Amino acid sequence: MAGASATKTSWKLQEIVAHSSNVSSLALGKTSGRLLATGGEDCLVNIWAVSKPNCIMRLTGHNNPVECIQFSSSEEQVVAGSQSGSLRVWDLEAAKILRTLMGHKANICSLDFHPFGEHLASGSLDTNIKLWDVRRKGCVFRYKGHTQAVRCLAFSPDGKWLASSSDDSTIKLWDLTAGKMITEFTAHTGAVNIIQFHPNEYLLASGSSDRTIKLWDLEKFKLIGSSEGETGPVRCIAFHPDGCCLYSGSQDSLRVYGWEPDRCFDVVPVGWGRVADLAICNNQLIGVSYQFTNVSSYVVDLNRVKKSGSVIQGLIQDDKLLPEPTPKGATIRRNYDRPLTTCTNQRVKQNAESERRSPEGERRSPSSEDEREEKESTAEIHNAEDYKEIFQPKNAISRTPPRRSEPFPAPPEDESFLVKQNSVLEVMTPMPEKLTSGHLKSAPVASSTPVIRVEPTVVTGTSRQQPAVVHPACPPPVVSPAAATAQPRPEPAVIFSSRNEPIGLNVSDFLPVMKNHKPSALSDEDAMSQIRKGHDTMCVMLTSRLKNLDTVRSVWNSGDVKTSLDCAVAINDLSIVVDILNIINLKPSLWKLDLCTSILPQIEELLQSKYESYVQTGCTSLKLILKRFWPLISDTLAAPPSVGVDISREER
Repeated sequence: MAGASATKTSWKLQEIVAHSSNVSSLALGKTSGRLLATGGEDCLVNIWAVSKPNCIMRLTGHNNPVECIQFSSSEEQVVAGSQSGSLRVWDLEAAKILRTLMGHKANICSLDFHPFGEHLASGSLDTNIKLWDVRRKGCVFRYKGHTQAVRCLAFSPDGKWLASSSDDSTIKLWDLTAGKMITEFTAHTGAVNIIQFHPNEYLLASGSSDRTIKLWDLEKFKLIGSSEGETGPVRCIAFHPDGCCLYSGSQDSLRVYGWEPDRCFDVVPVGWGRVADLAICNNQLIGVSYQFTNVSSYVVDLNRVKKSGSVIQGLIQDDKLLPEPTPKGATIRRNYDRPLTTCTNQRVKQNAESERRSPEGERRSPSSEDEREEKESTAEIHNAEDYKEIFQPKNAISRTPPRRSEPFPAPPEDESFLVKQNSVLEVMTPMPEKLTSGHLKSAPVASSTPVIRVEPTVVTGTSRQQPAVVHPACPPPVVSPAAATAQPRPEPAVIFSSRNEPIGLNVSDFLPVMKNHKPSALSDEDAMSQIRKGHDTMCVMLTSRLKNLDTVRSVWNSGDVKTSLDCAVAINDLSIVVDILNIINLKPSLWKLDLCTSILPQIEELLQSKYESYVQTGCTSLKLILKRFWPLISDTLAAPPSVGVDISREER
């Protein structure tokens, strides 16, 4: 058995069923690395928290398959383009459609938000690039020059330039202020799929179907480097946040490149297949790929990846070892000048001038057709707890996804990863009739209730992840046969409030699975390491419950019992409802008629729970309601029907 401290360099985080039909596009939030948007042939856009199996929000409105998605830099907005050429922008914090933008005549192939202002750029199969003002709901400028589909767009970090790449093998650099092309790069021999600006220096990287990555000096507008080690078309690249190296998402591997001189520092095998997007956070690289209806996410620990020094050995090209380059010395290059505020007066004036020069820069009033389309677009929240945590922070300073989010824990080298291939079928598909573990198909499940559901699982690569939050409208996840065989004891139909042992837990579940059931001696350190693996999950569950109770307590301190109860119900966690009901039941005089309208549906759920303590709390609450309001209830039921409408009676 390998030491518990030896962890993997790369691992699969999870696999989810993202849509009811094939996934056609996806995008990671680059700022946090914790948000994922997926678009499908079902014309929907789904928002996910990376590592969690439940959809947070579903965005509707498109009538054609979604071809391209992009988050804003703040991750408060998301834009999606469809096959018909229409764009829709949603405000994720407000959970509503923000704008519908029409103008392209063919598929949307590329999107990017301006780093500071309320502008975005879109590239299409119609070869046009359009710059949109989201606030004014109109096209500010149109850039023409490419002869084939525009595959990628990227704004420079200072917001002054726009780079575009196309299937015509060219890269064009546009000056947003002057509204014209600055230069064109033509060294690629295949479609240019991806471009990215260096985070600090005047450098641009490009990846192409000609299996090369090229770097361009944006001061002298010339090629300064080209990699030759790629085995297939380059579709994903990402600079390290400090700009020290460039990562390339290759077929089933991650490559790390340097320049001046050109060299490859490292090649890390990752089983992600054809990776579609990359993001870097907490010195971890998150990669996502999709196939059919499934989306898979992977993590690479960059602390264990070489990003400087000499070229790695064994890198071959045309069956020959690449020679180690001769160092040329570092080049001092100009850095971007970023504005101190998000929108300077000079830039506003320049944009206004661009609008006057543009034939499409006229402000247009929204048409009735646009208003109708925006009314048809919705943002449906599917996981209220995760939505509030991510998009509705308590204050602007701690805006989430959290900038201090914890890195994903790496699994030990010797652990086998059991992919939760069906763990998110609860979002899209019904529960199968027959399961290998019979106790899972009975009894309703309350969502995100720490004390309700503690299921034994095989120790896998995901055992340290946060627990999955199950939405009430979705059936529980399907358990793989391997996991089912590790559950020798089914949960009882009723879990009594007074018990001497935890329900659903077995010490053997926290020990490694023995091959051929032959016992092997474990050291105390190894045994403790295995047992502690459940500790992180339990801490997350209890921390979540404490956070929710603090939220309710802050409202309770205002003295408004009704608002406090409504807050507890809105959290969508039965354990929180039980906690506040136990407090109200201690003082029956707190019960008012207006409380009943909020709590009666929750009491009904408690009475149907398999947990005796929940049933007891529900019965006590119902008893106090009947005892306090029975005269009113009986008088209302016994009163003869009156002529017309008795408002007070109807209210009762």
